[in-house]
Amino acid sequence: MTHTVSLSPARERFARPLFIATIVMGSFLLFLTQPMIARMALPRLGGAPAVWNSAMLVYQLLLLGGYAYAHWLSRLRPRRQAGLHLMLFGLAALWLPIGIREVLPPVGGEPALWVPWFLLSSIGPLFFIVSAQAPLMQRWYALESSRGEPYTLYAASNLGSFAGLLSYPLLVEPLMTLEAQSWLWTGGYALLVLMVVGCALTIPAGAVEAVPEETAPPPTKARTLHWIALAAVPSGLMLSTTTHLTTDIVAMPLLWALPLGLYLLSFVVAFAGRRRPAELLTLFAPLIILIAGGLAFTDGSRNPFFSATLGLLLLFVVAVALHGEMFRLRPAVGHLTRFYLAMSFGGMLGGLFCAIVAPILFDWAYEHPILVVAAAFLVPQSALVPWPERWQRALRILLPLAAFALSWTVDGGRMPDLGGMGGMLGSIVISLLALACLGRPAAFAAGLAALMMSYGGWTTLAGGGTEYRVRSYFGVYSVSTRAGDNARVLTHGTTLHGLQNLDPDLAHQPTSYYSRRSGVGLALDNAENLFGPGANVGVVGLGTGTLACYARPDQNWRFFEIDPVMTRIARDHFTFLAGCKPDAELVLGDARLTLAAQPEGHFHLIAVDAFSSDAVPMHLLTREALQVYGRAMAPDGIVLFHISNRYLDLQPVIAANAEALGWDSAMLAFAPDADEEARNETVSVWIAMSRNPDTIDRLVELSGDERFQWQAIERRPGFAGWSDEFASILPLLKWPSLW
Repeated sequence: MTHTVSLSPARERFARPLFIATIVMGSFLLFLTQPMIARMALPRLGGAPAVWNSAMLVYQLLLLGGYAYAHWLSRLRPRRQAGLHLMLFGLAALWLPIGIREVLPPVGGEPALWVPWFLLSSIGPLFFIVSAQAPLMQRWYALESSRGEPYTLYAASNLGSFAGLLSYPLLVEPLMTLEAQSWLWTGGYALLVLMVVGCALTIPAGAVEAVPEETAPPPTKARTLHWIALAAVPSGLMLSTTTHLTTDIVAMPLLWALPLGLYLLSFVVAFAGRRRPAELLTLFAPLIILIAGGLAFTDGSRNPFFSATLGLLLLFVVAVALHGEMFRLRPAVGHLTRFYLAMSFGGMLGGLFCAIVAPILFDWAYEHPILVVAAAFLVPQSALVPWPERWQRALRILLPLAAFALSWTVDGGRMPDLGGMGGMLGSIVISLLALACLGRPAAFAAGLAALMMSYGGWTTLAGGGTEYRVRSYFGVYSVSTRAGDNARVLTHGTTLHGLQNLDPDLAHQPTSYYSRRSGVGLALDNAENLFGPGANVGVVGLGTGTLACYARPDQNWRFFEIDPVMTRIARDHFTFLAGCKPDAELVLGDARLTLAAQPEGHFHLIAVDAFSSDAVPMHLLTREALQVYGRAMAPDGIVLFHISNRYLDLQPVIAANAEALGWDSAMLAFAPDADEEARNETVSVWIAMSRNPDTIDRLVELSGDERFQWQAIERRPGFAGWSDEFASILPLLKWPSLW
C-alpha cells in the first residue's frame, strides 16, 4: 500500500495550479511540434502522400510510446519515477534546439522507411518524453489523496492542445521565422522541465512505494476493448469529417483546424468536473446523429455553410458523448495510466483507419458514414418506444429491414411522386423507424444507415452519376459528362481540374483555365517565336493534360506530377496527351525535388499549375523554389504561375519573390467571352516571370490584341513574401469569399 503524508497547506495550495500548468504546457508543445516540423521538413521531403502518411505514423507511435512509458513508469516507486523521468528529460535535451537533421533523402530511397528514420532521429526523443506528461502528471497528482479527482486534469491537457493548434497558424507561423519557432519551442521545453521538477517536489515524502494495481479490480478485457472503441470512433470521425468537408462540401484553407479543434474541446467538456453540459449533449446525441448523420451521403456543396455547420456539430456531439462515456467508465486511480494507454491506442486505430486504410479500400469517403454508424452503435441511449417482450427479437430485424427496403425505393426514385413529396415522406418514415429502434444500439445503427442510404447512399454506391471515380491519398477524383453531353469533366473534391469538349472538332482545343487567350496560352503559342524551334517545356501539375495541345512536334515536353492516379486518368479518360503530344515525358514525384534533379538550364518555359485548390503546396511558391526553377531554366526562359484561387490572393507572393530575386513579371487575368464560355473556357489568372526583362517585353508584344491585358504586378506594402524559413497564408485570405 502507498503511505502518504500530507503536504503543508501552503505548498498544497499551489499543487493543483502547478500540475494543471505543467499538463497544459506539455500538450501545447506537442501540438506546436507537428505543424512546425512539417514546415521545416516540407522543402526537403516534398509533399508526396507516402511521406506524410509515414510522418503521421511516427507521431501516432511516439504518442502511444509516451503513454506506454507513463504506464510502465507508474509501477516504480514515486520518487524513482521522478528521478528517471527527469533524467530522460535531460537526455532528450541533447536534441535541442528542436529541428530537422541536415541530411537529404537518398536517391531512390523508400519514403516508408527513410521518413520514419529521419523524423525519429530528428525529434523522436523530444516528442516521446513530452507526450508522457498528461497521464504521468495526473498519476503524480493522485499520490496525495486529498487532492481529489485526477481525471479532470485531462480537460486541461486538451485546452493546452487546443491552444497549440490555434497558435501555430494564427500567431507563431505568421510572426516568426522557423529558427525563431525552434527557439520558442526550446524555451517552452526548458520551462516544462522546471515545472516537472516542481511537480516532483510535491510528491509526498511518505509515498515511498508504488501503488499496487491490486488495490482495485483490474479492468476486464471487454472493458479495455470498449475504451479503445470509444476512443477510436471520435478520432476517426475527426479525420473523416475533415475529408468530408474539404472533399464534398467546400475546399477552404485552414478548414482542417475546425474538426481537430472541436475534437480537442470535446475532451474539455467530457472530462470536466461539472458534468451537466456533457450529460445534456449525450442525452440529445442520438437525435443529432440521426438528423446530421443521416445526410452523410448528400451533396453538401449546394449549401456549404449549412452542411459544414451540421457536420461539425455532429462531430462535437459524438465526441463529447463517447468521451463522456469513457469518463464514466474510468477505472480507479491505480489503473489511470492503463486507461490512457487504451485511449491512445484507440485514437491511433481511428487515425490509421482514415489516413491509411480507407484511401486503399474505398473509392469515395465511405469511412465517414461508417464511423457515424459506429457512433450510433456506441453512443449511450435509452429506449424511446417500448417493445413487447415477445416481439423484441423479431423487431430488431424487421424494422431495420423495412427501413432499408424503403430507402432503396426513396433514393432510386421509385416512390410515388405524391406531388413531389414522395421522397420526403419516405425519409420521414425511415426516421421514425430508426427512432423506434432507439435504445437497441444495433437496430438503431442499422436504422440510421438506412436513412443515410435514402439520402443518396445507393446512388453514391452506384458511382454517383460519374463515369469513373477513384481515390488516392490526395482525395477523390471523379470523371463525369457535363449536362448536355458537351464535355467530359475531371473534378477533385469540389475543385475543377480540367475538362475536354466531346465535339470531335473541339476535342483538342484547350479548355478551362488554359484558353488560348489566357496567360499560359499566349506564352505557349509563342514559344517558338520566343525561343526558336525545339523548345524544352516543363509543366508542374498534369491534370487532364490539356496543355499538351499547345505542343509542337519538335518541342520536348516534360510533365511533373505527384499523384500516379492522375497520370492514369489523363491517359485513360482524356485524349489530350495521346492526341497532341504522345511522346511527352511524365515524371512522378514532388515537383520541387524532381525539378532540382533536372539538368541545369534545360527548360525554356516552365508552367507551374498546382494552386487552384485549397491545399496550396507552399513549398512550390517560396523564393528557394523560384531559385530551383531558375536553375533548371535557360537564362532568358519564362516560368508561369497559375494563381486562380477561390480563397487565396497569391499575387503578393509572386510579386515579393520577383522583387527579391530581381525577376521581371507580368500578369494576365483572363475572362472568356460568350463564345469561349460555350467552348468551356473559364476565368484564369497567370503570372509570367523571367530573369530577362526583354523576354517579358517580347511575350507582351507577341500577344497581339491581348498585349494590353498584361499588367504589372505590385508588391503589397508590409508583405515580405514566402521563403522556406517564413511563410503564412493568413495575409492572403480573401475573407469575403470564405463566407
